Amino acid sequence: MTIGGSGMYAITVVLPRIQQEFAVGRSEASFPYAVTLVGFGLGGMLMGRLADRFGVMLPVLLGGVFLGCGFLLAGSAHSLWQFNLAQGLLIGLLGSSATFAPLVADTSQWFSKRRGIALAICMSGNYVAGAIWPPVTQHMVELWGWRDAYAAIGYFCFASILPLAWVLRRRAPVLLQPLAAPGMQQPAAPGTAVAVAPRAATSDRPLNLNPALLTMLLSVAGLSCCVAMSMPQVHIVAYCTDLGFGATQGAQMLSLMLGAGIISRLVSGWVSDHLGGLLTLLIGSLLQLLALALFLPFKGLVPLYVISGLFGLFQGGIVPCYALIVREYFLPQQAGARVGTVLMATLFGMALGGWMSGAIFDLTGSYRAAFLNGLAFNLLNAAVVLFLLRRAWHLARANPGDTSRLGAIVHRFNRT
Repeated sequence: MTIGGSGMYAITVVLPRIQQEFAVGRSEASFPYAVTLVGFGLGGMLMGRLADRFGVMLPVLLGGVFLGCGFLLAGSAHSLWQFNLAQGLLIGLLGSSATFAPLVADTSQWFSKRRGIALAICMSGNYVAGAIWPPVTQHMVELWGWRDAYAAIGYFCFASILPLAWVLRRRAPVLLQPLAAPGMQQPAAPGTAVAVAPRAATSDRPLNLNPALLTMLLSVAGLSCCVAMSMPQVHIVAYCTDLGFGATQGAQMLSLMLGAGIISRLVSGWVSDHLGGLLTLLIGSLLQLLALALFLPFKGLVPLYVISGLFGLFQGGIVPCYALIVREYFLPQQAGARVGTVLMATLFGMALGGWMSGAIFDLTGSYRAAFLNGLAFNLLNAAVVLFLLRRAWHLARANPGDTSRLGAIVHRFNRT
């Protein structure tokens, strides 16, 4: 996941170079990031289904091939549309997507008691990528130019992802079991440990909602939180350049932000094992709202470093909660497709937010309105999560047999 994350983060560093070389506005220069994330999201759903059917090794192998080809072709592009095509189709849809949603879904199948921290460790790879790739890419760009930097990343993806894919050849035991009727426990093969979701809801009516409706609500929540999240992540380099601090300082802030996100993901994973996915998600959403608001009054170099670190600490654990919620309320055989769908929405949010912030900048000449736009989407996320949490809370109160993490909290609260 760390290597595949190069497809997401290299483009944020070369954004000012793309704008300069192709003589376009900030919104047009932000568009390659948007199409990469749209492709990443759609590809996650596609690769998730492929992993459900054939195992996770095949999509990762394909992703390594297409990711390397995408970097090589993007680095040799002679027009912006060629660059967009390589970023969206090869790097996003068929490349990096294979190293995200399929790996998250597969990891969720191997654990039960400590699934939250297991998912957090796995998904930290995405933020390790964010901590490593921006400064490495910026250094290569300064030494060789952005085209040769892209070529170097492409060759590295070929050389590393393909052999690593063989580690993933075993399938999770839970996926080897026949699909049982709704509400019935899967029979385990002798001597096989099977990951079982806590009994938080019936499998055919999770949270007493139609499964498609719950997936849609989680997708809306994921999209809105990531529109807010994308403003600093996508535009911090350009923002620092506009403030006169330079691209190097912006890349360092992005690296700090995503490095702090690693800590956030691990802590959030531990917290979610005790509080459940929905409550942990609400906490993360409110903390992200606070950190995003701090960007508005402070524009000095030191405050921006501090706020970038805080933003990473507050928002890093949000996205893993969606995968955990899916495993808490849906059948394990649906994990690849539903995790892919919800994570696709989060990536669409990153894509939409990255492009939207650039467009707002072009209209207003500053990033202030873009930060306010992010705050509005963050509030929408918190509202959806609060709605789902209230339903889960009331259902747990009405069901003494609920053995989920949230159910245990509700029953302890009732006894108190």
